[in-house]
Amino acid sequence: MRVWINGAAHDLDGTSTVADAMRVGGFPERGVAVAVDGAVVPRARWTATELDDGARLEVLTAVQGG
Repeated sequence: MRVWINGAAHDLDGTSTVADAMRVGGFPERGVAVAVDGAVVPRARWTATELDDGARLEVLTAVQGG
């Protein structure tokens, strides 16, 4: 299965979740927000949210400052 994370293609094996995609993409587990196909997925649901082939994930990192 192929998903897109912040515009870059990533291949995942079989049935995969948001948590799987985050590991493959090398993203941290904390300090980020994830949207799948435009819908925000709370951190508590990453392991339960399965991805479809072609899903588009946007990962945003919290930044301090002003």
